[in-house]
Amino acid sequence: FHSLSLSLYPPLVKTPHERSLPHSESLPSDLRTPMLPYQTLDEASAALGRNLTYAETLWFHYSARKSDYFLYCHTILFLFFVFSAIPLPLVFIELARLAGFDRYKIQPKARLSSAEVFRCYKDVMRMFFLVVGPLQLVSYPSIRMIGIRTGLPLPSGWEIFAQLLVYFMVEDYSNYWIHRFLHNKWGYEKIHRVHHEYTAPIGFAAPYAHWAEILILGIPSFLGPAMVPGHLVTFWLWIALRQIEAIETHSGYDFPWSPTKYIPFYGGAEYHDYHHYVGGQSQSNFASVFTYCDYIYGTDKGYRYQKKLFEKLKGELKTGVEHNGGSYHISTQDLKSD
Repeated sequence: FHSLSLSLYPPLVKTPHERSLPHSESLPSDLRTPMLPYQTLDEASAALGRNLTYAETLWFHYSARKSDYFLYCHTILFLFFVFSAIPLPLVFIELARLAGFDRYKIQPKARLSSAEVFRCYKDVMRMFFLVVGPLQLVSYPSIRMIGIRTGLPLPSGWEIFAQLLVYFMVEDYSNYWIHRFLHNKWGYEKIHRVHHEYTAPIGFAAPYAHWAEILILGIPSFLGPAMVPGHLVTFWLWIALRQIEAIETHSGYDFPWSPTKYIPFYGGAEYHDYHHYVGGQSQSNFASVFTYCDYIYGTDKGYRYQKKLFEKLKGELKTGVEHNGGSYHISTQDLKSD
């Protein structure tokens, strides 16, 4: 993995101007170091041996005189935005109870009031400011240690895709085993039961968890970047996409037009909703993103059995309607979990 990372990124060329940029002398040296060792675009272009792309020019203008630590702390802003804004359309659909979307709700009879939704968000924000935010503030040395780079050139689209794929695969596999551990008697009662308070999850409930679980499940998210360190921009994109994926799988809605339907082995909202519906006794659907771990280790049998039973019952009801001249008014929602 490290050889892949090194082959993707040419080393930066340092210049004497790195020492001449203004910064606060009261900060430790690693926090005072400017992002880029170039004072002008011409210097950066000369060091790279080509003209900067438009994105690299924007990055240069924004980051050239900012410290690595300051830019790394932008992660807090991205997480706050994702936690607060991304679930809003789903929450609106949930509270407005729009008829056109009811058919896609996985547990149509499970509804939360606006007060319950706000309480969930409030608890998430409490953990964000007490745990997630401070963790980001103090975790910069680990990011520096694993070699997350911050200068030019910016990674190509292929580099970003390849590294994100590794990050998702590594996180999914390691998260699977930690999640299984949290479903043993001690792990569930002491830690994981908090997350399972929502048997019919909503988007805001994705990061709703015990403080210890937040710390523990941060390990799988860190492993991928540690194995294949990339650019800070790629790291930001990874953190944002992983949280957006978690919000989607906790949305409580299974939309057939979702682009994630085209991702091989992707679990999705219906897959993870079953895990929450069963609750603390669940020994199925532990994977965070994909389904291959549950299939390989046999922890999707309950879910697959329910799916087969559902399809069989739906077929029998459809046959009953036809034999009775269409006198039954049965919808797909009637077959879904309460």
